[in-house]
Amino acid sequence: MEQQNAGGETRAGDVLQRMRQDIVNCVLKPGEKLRFESLRERYEVSFSTLREALSRLAAENLVVAEGQRGFVVAPVSIADLNDLTDVRVLVEREALAKAIRKGDDLWEGNILSAFHRMERLQQRIGREYYLSDEWSVVHGEFHYSLVAACGSPVLLEIRAKLFERAHRYRRMSSQFRTKWREKDVEHKMIVDAVMDRNTETALSLIERHIRETSENVIEHAGHLFPELTTETRRPTKKPATVAAE
Repeated sequence: MEQQNAGGETRAGDVLQRMRQDIVNCVLKPGEKLRFESLRERYEVSFSTLREALSRLAAENLVVAEGQRGFVVAPVSIADLNDLTDVRVLVEREALAKAIRKGDDLWEGNILSAFHRMERLQQRIGREYYLSDEWSVVHGEFHYSLVAACGSPVLLEIRAKLFERAHRYRRMSSQFRTKWREKDVEHKMIVDAVMDRNTETALSLIERHIRETSENVIEHAGHLFPELTTETRRPTKKPATVAAE
Protein backbone atom coordinates (compact mmCIF):
# COMPACT_ATOMS: atom_id res chain seq x y z
CA MET A 1 0.00 0.00 0.00
CA GLU A 2 1.28 3.46 -0.92
CA GLN A 3 2.71 5.43 1.99
CA GLN A 4 0.69 8.44 3.07
CA ASN A 5 2.16 11.92 3.33
CA ALA A 6 2.02 14.15 6.41
CA GLY A 7 -1.31 15.58 5.37
CA GLY A 8 -2.90 12.14 5.42
CA GLU A 9 -3.30 11.93 1.65
CA THR A 10 -1.62 9.47 -0.63
CA ARG A 11 1.02 10.82 -2.97
CA ALA A 12 -1.28 10.06 -5.88
CA GLY A 13 -4.06 12.05 -4.26
CA ASP A 14 -1.74 15.00 -3.77
CA VAL A 15 -0.54 15.07 -7.38
CA LEU A 16 -4.10 14.49 -8.57
CA GLN A 17 -5.24 17.66 -6.82
CA ARG A 18 -2.31 19.69 -8.17
CA MET A 19 -2.83 18.48 -11.73
CA ARG A 20 -6.58 19.07 -11.52
CA GLN A 21 -5.96 22.67 -10.46
CA ASP A 22 -3.39 23.18 -13.23
CA ILE A 23 -5.87 21.92 -15.83
CA VAL A 24 -8.80 23.93 -14.49
CA ASN A 25 -6.64 27.08 -14.28
CA CYS A 26 -5.26 26.55 -17.82
CA VAL A 27 -1.67 26.10 -16.64
CA LEU A 28 -1.95 22.86 -18.59
CA LYS A 29 -3.82 24.05 -21.66
CA PRO A 30 -6.65 22.29 -23.52
CA GLY A 31 -5.24 19.77 -26.01
CA GLU A 32 -1.72 19.92 -24.53
CA LYS A 33 0.31 16.72 -24.78
CA LEU A 34 1.16 15.38 -21.31
CA ARG A 35 4.68 13.98 -21.46
CA PHE A 36 5.47 11.62 -18.63
CA GLU A 37 9.05 12.70 -18.10
CA SER A 38 8.27 16.41 -17.84
CA LEU A 39 5.25 15.71 -15.61
CA ARG A 40 7.33 13.48 -13.35
CA GLU A 41 9.86 16.27 -12.89
CA ARG A 42 7.21 18.96 -12.48
CA TYR A 43 5.25 17.13 -9.78
CA GLU A 44 8.18 15.14 -8.35
CA VAL A 45 6.44 11.78 -8.40
CA SER A 46 7.11 8.29 -9.73
CA PHE A 47 5.75 7.07 -13.06
CA SER A 48 3.33 4.70 -11.30
CA THR A 49 1.94 7.49 -9.12
CA LEU A 50 1.65 9.76 -12.15
CA ARG A 51 -0.18 7.12 -14.16
CA GLU A 52 -2.64 6.58 -11.32
CA ALA A 53 -3.37 10.31 -11.15
CA LEU A 54 -3.81 10.53 -14.93
CA SER A 55 -6.20 7.57 -14.93
CA ARG A 56 -8.34 9.30 -12.33
CA LEU A 57 -8.27 12.57 -14.28
CA ALA A 58 -9.40 10.64 -17.36
CA ALA A 59 -12.38 9.36 -15.37
CA GLU A 60 -13.20 13.02 -14.61
CA ASN A 61 -12.98 13.91 -18.34
CA LEU A 62 -10.08 16.29 -17.67
CA VAL A 63 -7.54 14.29 -19.66
CA VAL A 64 -7.92 11.94 -22.61
CA ALA A 65 -5.98 8.71 -23.16
CA GLU A 66 -4.54 8.32 -26.66
CA GLY A 67 -3.95 4.58 -26.70
CA GLN A 68 -0.25 3.83 -26.45
CA ARG A 69 0.68 7.47 -27.06
CA GLY A 70 -0.14 8.64 -23.55
CA PHE A 71 -2.49 11.41 -22.45
CA VAL A 72 -3.50 14.91 -23.51
CA VAL A 73 -5.41 17.57 -21.61
CA ALA A 74 -9.06 17.20 -22.61
CA PRO A 75 -9.87 19.71 -25.34
CA VAL A 76 -12.67 22.23 -25.00
CA SER A 77 -15.25 23.02 -27.63
CA ILE A 78 -18.27 25.17 -28.23
CA ALA A 79 -20.32 22.02 -28.88
CA ASP A 80 -19.33 20.50 -25.54
CA LEU A 81 -19.98 23.74 -23.66
CA ASN A 82 -23.41 24.19 -25.24
CA ASP A 83 -24.35 20.56 -24.64
CA LEU A 84 -23.15 20.74 -21.04
CA THR A 85 -25.08 23.97 -20.52
CA ASP A 86 -28.33 22.55 -21.91
CA VAL A 87 -28.12 19.44 -19.72
CA ARG A 88 -27.21 21.49 -16.64
CA VAL A 89 -30.26 23.68 -17.19
CA LEU A 90 -32.52 20.62 -17.33
CA VAL A 91 -31.03 19.09 -14.19
CA GLU A 92 -30.79 22.30 -12.16
CA ARG A 93 -34.36 23.30 -12.96
CA GLU A 94 -35.69 19.88 -11.96
CA ALA A 95 -33.66 19.75 -8.74
CA LEU A 96 -34.59 23.30 -7.75
CA ALA A 97 -38.29 22.76 -8.45
CA LYS A 98 -38.30 19.66 -6.26
CA ALA A 99 -36.39 21.47 -3.51
CA ILE A 100 -38.82 24.39 -3.48
CA ARG A 101 -41.72 21.94 -3.10
CA LYS A 102 -40.09 19.86 -0.37
CA GLY A 103 -37.77 22.27 1.44
CA ASP A 104 -38.37 23.15 5.09
CA ASP A 105 -37.20 25.91 7.43
CA LEU A 106 -33.82 24.24 7.91
CA TRP A 107 -33.28 24.19 4.16
CA GLU A 108 -34.12 27.88 3.93
CA GLY A 109 -31.73 28.64 6.77
CA ASN A 110 -28.92 26.73 5.07
CA ILE A 111 -29.44 28.72 1.87
CA LEU A 112 -29.32 32.04 3.73
CA SER A 113 -26.22 30.93 5.64
CA ALA A 114 -24.42 29.81 2.47
CA PHE A 115 -25.33 33.04 0.71
CA HIS A 116 -24.07 35.09 3.67
CA ARG A 117 -20.71 33.26 3.69
CA MET A 118 -20.29 33.81 -0.03
CA GLU A 119 -21.25 37.47 0.20
CA ARG A 120 -18.86 38.15 3.08
CA LEU A 121 -16.02 36.37 1.29
CA GLN A 122 -16.61 38.42 -1.85
CA GLN A 123 -16.43 41.60 0.20
CA ARG A 124 -13.19 40.48 1.84
CA ILE A 125 -11.45 39.39 -1.37
CA GLY A 126 -12.65 42.22 -3.59
CA ARG A 127 -13.70 42.34 -7.21
CA GLU A 128 -11.40 39.55 -8.37
CA TYR A 129 -13.01 36.95 -6.12
CA TYR A 130 -13.65 34.92 -9.31
CA LEU A 131 -9.99 33.83 -9.21
CA SER A 132 -10.12 32.59 -5.61
CA ASP A 133 -10.13 28.83 -4.95
CA GLU A 134 -11.77 29.55 -1.60
CA TRP A 135 -14.58 31.43 -3.30
CA SER A 136 -15.06 28.57 -5.77
CA VAL A 137 -15.68 26.21 -2.86
CA VAL A 138 -18.12 28.57 -1.12
CA HIS A 139 -19.86 29.28 -4.43
CA GLY A 140 -20.34 25.56 -4.98
CA GLU A 141 -21.73 25.15 -1.47
CA PHE A 142 -24.23 27.94 -2.11
CA HIS A 143 -25.52 26.40 -5.32
CA TYR A 144 -25.77 23.00 -3.63
CA SER A 145 -27.78 24.50 -0.77
CA LEU A 146 -30.44 25.63 -3.25
CA VAL A 147 -31.18 22.07 -4.39
CA ALA A 148 -30.22 20.07 -1.29
CA ALA A 149 -33.84 19.42 -0.32
CA CYS A 150 -34.86 17.95 -3.69
CA GLY A 151 -35.12 14.48 -2.13
CA SER A 152 -33.31 12.62 -4.92
CA PRO A 153 -29.76 11.37 -4.20
CA VAL A 154 -29.38 10.25 -7.82
CA LEU A 155 -30.38 13.66 -9.15
CA LEU A 156 -27.97 15.36 -6.75
CA GLU A 157 -25.15 13.05 -7.83
CA ILE A 158 -25.74 13.79 -11.51
CA ARG A 159 -25.98 17.50 -10.76
CA ALA A 160 -22.72 17.47 -8.78
CA LYS A 161 -20.82 15.86 -11.66
CA LEU A 162 -22.17 18.38 -14.15
CA PHE A 163 -21.38 21.31 -11.83
CA GLU A 164 -17.79 20.10 -11.40
CA ARG A 165 -17.36 19.60 -15.12
CA ALA A 166 -18.64 23.14 -15.74
CA HIS A 167 -16.14 24.47 -13.19
CA ARG A 168 -13.35 24.16 -15.74
CA TYR A 169 -15.20 26.41 -18.15
CA ARG A 170 -16.01 28.90 -15.38
CA ARG A 171 -12.36 29.18 -14.45
CA MET A 172 -11.38 29.61 -18.09
CA SER A 173 -13.63 32.63 -18.25
CA SER A 174 -12.22 34.02 -14.99
CA GLN A 175 -8.63 33.75 -16.19
CA PHE A 176 -9.21 36.08 -19.14
CA ARG A 177 -11.99 38.31 -17.85
CA THR A 178 -11.80 42.00 -18.78
CA LYS A 179 -15.11 43.10 -17.27
CA TRP A 180 -16.93 41.99 -14.17
CA ARG A 181 -20.38 40.51 -13.92
CA GLU A 182 -22.77 41.44 -11.08
CA LYS A 183 -22.95 37.86 -9.91
CA ASP A 184 -23.82 38.81 -6.34
CA VAL A 185 -26.95 40.54 -7.64
CA GLU A 186 -27.89 37.43 -9.62
CA HIS A 187 -27.42 35.21 -6.58
CA LYS A 188 -29.52 37.53 -4.40
CA MET A 189 -32.37 37.48 -6.92
CA ILE A 190 -32.31 33.68 -6.95
CA VAL A 191 -32.34 33.54 -3.15
CA ASP A 192 -35.27 35.97 -2.94
CA ALA A 193 -37.32 33.96 -5.44
CA VAL A 194 -36.59 30.71 -3.62
CA MET A 195 -37.46 32.17 -0.21
CA ASP A 196 -40.75 33.43 -1.69
CA ARG A 197 -41.36 29.92 -3.10
CA ASN A 198 -41.85 31.57 -6.49
CA THR A 199 -40.95 28.52 -8.53
CA GLU A 200 -41.44 30.01 -11.99
CA THR A 201 -39.22 33.01 -11.27
CA ALA A 202 -36.58 30.93 -9.48
CA LEU A 203 -36.31 28.47 -12.38
CA SER A 204 -36.06 31.26 -14.95
CA LEU A 205 -33.35 32.97 -12.91
CA ILE A 206 -31.25 29.84 -12.41
CA GLU A 207 -31.47 29.06 -16.13
CA ARG A 208 -30.42 32.56 -17.09
CA HIS A 209 -27.59 32.41 -14.53
CA ILE A 210 -26.22 29.21 -16.11
CA ARG A 211 -26.61 30.38 -19.70
CA GLU A 212 -24.98 33.74 -19.06
CA THR A 213 -22.02 31.92 -17.55
CA SER A 214 -21.71 29.94 -20.78
CA GLU A 215 -21.87 33.12 -22.85
CA ASN A 216 -19.17 34.72 -20.70
CA VAL A 217 -16.87 31.75 -21.28
CA ILE A 218 -17.15 32.22 -25.04
CA GLU A 219 -16.72 35.98 -24.74
CA HIS A 220 -13.68 35.99 -22.47
CA ALA A 221 -11.93 32.69 -23.32
CA GLY A 222 -12.91 32.33 -26.97
CA HIS A 223 -9.29 32.01 -28.07
CA LEU A 224 -9.14 28.60 -26.36
CA PHE A 225 -11.82 27.17 -28.65
CA PRO A 226 -10.12 26.05 -31.89
CA GLU A 227 -13.37 25.81 -33.87
CA LEU A 228 -14.61 29.26 -32.86
CA THR A 229 -15.88 31.36 -35.78
CA THR A 230 -17.88 34.54 -36.10
CA GLU A 231 -21.00 32.43 -36.44
CA THR A 232 -20.43 30.23 -33.38
CA ARG A 233 -19.39 33.16 -31.25
CA ARG A 234 -22.87 34.61 -31.24
CA PRO A 235 -24.40 34.29 -27.75
CA THR A 236 -26.83 31.47 -27.15
CA LYS A 237 -30.46 32.44 -26.71
CA LYS A 238 -31.34 33.68 -23.24
CA PRO A 239 -34.48 32.56 -21.43
CA ALA A 240 -37.42 34.92 -21.35
CA THR A 241 -37.20 37.97 -19.11
CA VAL A 242 -38.75 37.32 -15.71
CA ALA A 243 -40.74 39.54 -13.39
CA ALA A 244 -37.85 39.77 -10.91
CA GLU A 245 -36.03 42.04 -13.31
